[in-house]
Amino acid sequence: MARASARHILVGTEAECQSLKDQIADGADFAALAKAHSQCPSGKQGGELGSFGPGQMVKAFDEVVFSAPINEVQGPVQTQFGFHLLEVTSRED
Repeated sequence: MARASARHILVGTEAECQSLKDQIADGADFAALAKAHSQCPSGKQGGELGSFGPGQMVKAFDEVVFSAPINEVQGPVQTQFGFHLLEVTSRED
């Protein structure tokens, strides 16, 4: 069964999400931004979500995590929780 590890940053608006993505592209540290801005409790751990399988996260999340390139920031991805930046840190198919 496929497994992936990922980290994310959850914010309330698409504009804030895009701003954080731009900061990461300019060299800002993903984990530091997660700690400072993420509305998810995982922000305290730099956005780390640990390892999970398909179907354990919401559909939009799963679609990105199980198809996106490893170590490349994806987003903004909208879910019912808000807007996410996602980075797949590992994946086993």
